[in-house]
Amino acid sequence: MKNHIKYFRKEKNMTQQQLADKVSVSSRTIISLEKGKYNPSVLLAYKIAKIFNISIEELFTFEEEESGL
Repeated sequence: MKNHIKYFRKEKNMTQQQLADKVSVSSRTIISLEKGKYNPSVLLAYKIAKIFNISIEELFTFEEEESGL
């Protein structure tokens, strides 16, 4: 799954720590999300999208992996 968290975060002039504080996670979680190393729960995805006033679909895009899933 790809995401646009970093793009929207920078649009709001927000640091990773500031975003983390707003959604009650660690800055490491935000870093992992931005690097694509972690897929969030639906609740966390919703919280992040709400911060940016966008839909979850605008924030995250699902791309099929080569394994066919």
